[in-house]
Amino acid sequence: MKRNWVRNIIRGLSFTSVLFVFQACYGSPQDFGADVLIEGQVKSKTSGLAIQGIKVSVAYNMQYEFTDYNGRFAFYTEKADNIKILVEDVDSAQNGAFRNADTVLTDFDDRVILDIVLDEI
Repeated sequence: MKRNWVRNIIRGLSFTSVLFVFQACYGSPQDFGADVLIEGQVKSKTSGLAIQGIKVSVAYNMQYEFTDYNGRFAFYTEKADNIKILVEDVDSAQNGAFRNADTVLTDFDDRVILDIVLDEI
């Protein structure tokens, strides 16, 4: 009886040790970098109306967001000295055809609000 009790304690300690090592090696990643919230709205230059379905992305990584029904977008990206924002009309058949645009952010804080106006093709 005593032998089973000791064996169960050792088994439990071994299992928790394995879980601890697994968490230490493969645990949840930590983001130690500073992030910037980039948000805004995309409108048509001629009508002044919001444009849905415009792809707003960061040039140097795979981060992007599509504008919603109100032409709004928002996403976080890593802080850098310069952030190049690309604005692309990827569904020109649905919402009209608009020219692509880009801008480079150089002087900003933790939050950037962009009002983007696109020309029709």
